[in-house]
Amino acid sequence: MADFIHIVTQEEDGMEVREIMRENFTFSSRLRNKIKRNKLTKRNGLPTEGWHKVSAGDEIKIVLPEERSGFEAEEIPLFPIYEDEDLLLLNKQPGLVVHPTKGNPTGTVANALMYRMEQTGEHFKIRFVNRLDRDTSGVLIVAKNAFSQNEITKQMKQNITRKEYTAIVCGIIEEDSGTVDAPIGRPDPEDVRRGVMEGGHPSVTHYKVLSRFPESGYTLLHLKLETGRTHQIRVHMAHIGHPVLSDHLYGEERPDIIDRQALHAASFTFIHPATGKELKVEAPLPEDMKNALANMR
Repeated sequence: MADFIHIVTQEEDGMEVREIMRENFTFSSRLRNKIKRNKLTKRNGLPTEGWHKVSAGDEIKIVLPEERSGFEAEEIPLFPIYEDEDLLLLNKQPGLVVHPTKGNPTGTVANALMYRMEQTGEHFKIRFVNRLDRDTSGVLIVAKNAFSQNEITKQMKQNITRKEYTAIVCGIIEEDSGTVDAPIGRPDPEDVRRGVMEGGHPSVTHYKVLSRFPESGYTLLHLKLETGRTHQIRVHMAHIGHPVLSDHLYGEERPDIIDRQALHAASFTFIHPATGKELKVEAPLPEDMKNALANMR
C-alpha cells in the first residue's frame, strides 16, 4: 500500500498537521476522514493528531487504510499489462463481465481478482476506474486504493486521459477521418440500448480509417473518445450507418466472422496518481479480431 510523505518546509513551520494534509495531498474529504478515524497519520514515525503543530524538517507520513472486497474467489484467467502498488491494468478478454450484478453474480473480473489475491497474498478493495461491456476486450483499470481511483476519475472528468479503441465496422467509410458529435441518451428506461437523441448527454467520438476491405465490405478504425458514455462507440457508429461488426444491440450478429462485437479498448493514457508522470498502457489486439481481419484480407 502506498505511503504519502511530506517534509515540512520552513514556510510551513507552526502549521497544524491537518493543514499540511490539505495543502500537500489531494485526498478526498471522505478519504481524509478514514485516515483520521484509523489514526494513519504519523509525524516523525509516531502517531499524531490533526491539531498537532509541526516544525520545519518534520516528516509527515500517511498510510492509506487497508481495505478488502468480499467477492467469491474464482479461478478465471487474467491478463495483466501493467501493475504497481497503486494500480493494476488488465487486458480484459471478451465474454467476461467486469463486476458482479444481479444477472451475473459470479464469473466476473472481480471474482477472478479475488482468486489472484489469494494466490499472491496481496489484498485490496477492488475499485474499477473504467468499465467495459462484457463483449468488449481491452484495457481495464483497477485501482488498489481510493486515492488512485479518485485521481484518475478526476482526470477523466477533466478530459486529461486519452481512451483509444480499435473497431471493425460494417460498410466502407470513404473519408479517412471524421468526428461524430451527437448526444446520447436512453430512449426507453426499460431497454439497455442507448441512442442519439435530443436532450441526451454530449458525446464526441473521433475516428480514423486504418484499413478498408472492399471485397468483404468492412472498415478497420482507430477511435478516440472525448467523452465516455455507455455504448458510445457502438451508438455513434450505428448512427452514421456503420455499426460495429457483429454488434447484437446496434447492428447484426455475424457469428460466422466473430461471435461478439468487434470492439477493443486498445490503450489508455493518464497521469499516474503517485508519480505524476504520463503513462500510456496498451492492450494487444485479441486473437478473434486478428482472425476476423485475416479472413477479410
